[in-house]
Amino acid sequence: GEGGFTELLYEFDAIYTFVDNEGDTFYFMTDLDAPMGRVISVDLNAPERENWREVVGETSDSLRAVSMVGDMFIATYVHDAYSRVKVYAMDGGYVRDVKLPGLGNVMGFEGEQGDPETFYMFMSHIDPGAVYRYDVEADETKVFRRPKLQYDSEDYSTEQVFYASKDGTRVPMFVSYRKGLERNGKNPTYLTGYGGFNIPSMPRFSVRNLLWMEMGGVYAQANLRGGGEYGKEWHEAGTKLRKQNVFDDFIAAAEWLIENGYTDTPHLAISGRSNGGLLAGACLVQRPDLYGVVLPIVGVLDMLRFEKFTVGRGWVSDYGSVDDPDEFSALLAYSPYHNLVPGTEYPPTLITTGDHDDRVFPAHSFKFAAAMQAAHAGGAPVLIRIDTKAGHGGGKPSAKLIEEYTDELAFIVENLGVEC
Repeated sequence: GEGGFTELLYEFDAIYTFVDNEGDTFYFMTDLDAPMGRVISVDLNAPERENWREVVGETSDSLRAVSMVGDMFIATYVHDAYSRVKVYAMDGGYVRDVKLPGLGNVMGFEGEQGDPETFYMFMSHIDPGAVYRYDVEADETKVFRRPKLQYDSEDYSTEQVFYASKDGTRVPMFVSYRKGLERNGKNPTYLTGYGGFNIPSMPRFSVRNLLWMEMGGVYAQANLRGGGEYGKEWHEAGTKLRKQNVFDDFIAAAEWLIENGYTDTPHLAISGRSNGGLLAGACLVQRPDLYGVVLPIVGVLDMLRFEKFTVGRGWVSDYGSVDDPDEFSALLAYSPYHNLVPGTEYPPTLITTGDHDDRVFPAHSFKFAAAMQAAHAGGAPVLIRIDTKAGHGGGKPSAKLIEEYTDELAFIVENLGVEC
């Protein structure tokens, strides 16, 4: 317009996410001076930083999304790795919590300021979820759409447990299974995690995991440091020189499942994808005695050269760089490719990649598979599955996903001795 532009944000000192505006007042979600997140307002007529105003203050939960609907702020938080949703008035005053169906993950709550309603989706580890309609003024939630399924989610259960990591840090984990499970210490168990890039591992429904539980398996998801479950400090505690914390958290999760009678080493499979593939690979080389099967899926496995491949340079913020002497030492200490020990008896391992993966270059998996096969002294299979005409995983057609999941589950079932 004739008035030109007004500069609001010009420093890269924090995360700023635009929420909405009301006339000349603009609202942003930020972690500026608030590691767990808050909402601030900036007036176009006085945009200087000293005039910024806090609207919704920081809480003990990690703020992940904010929208303005029905002249209210709807804020989605992560609380102990599951969603909580709170409603605030335009002046920032707390109004209410939105009652959700259970421990799960929500997405949505979009709309316009004057809209009387909004929609959101809720899912959990055992329920694919539904789309819900939420009346903002009346505080009423109704099911809008629910898929028709040939199974009953009431036959399954998810519990959240907390365990101590190596340094005493309290770490949450979801454990899901078919009701009636006996803790006999020998249940086939699939443990997974991620622990990176400020991404929280939220409850998520998967047909593959449902099939695993139908076969009598336990599905466990550990919420590791490095993720976004507890805000900025939790994330940074699993990065760069402190990346080993993530692996310690995961190893402690495996030990907890064994100590508490869910499973034992011969019946425990671990897996992770992408950064989680690094997790699986690092835990494999650090504790090969602890697992019955390992699946590093499209993993980052050569930590001394990751930043030389495709988009790897963008991961320096989490992993560090070989150009920094201290970070080089930390990377070398846990790099899966560089810590394989010749003459070691490794557990059955299926390494997977896609030949056109431009996110995590397939050379990571190629090199790790070759080095592991050369170092391996036992008779257990160490294999690599290379998907052709496939990338990192996003956008795969259903046929390819079915083939991938079938191969992975078949490898686990065969090597854990699961009776189908």
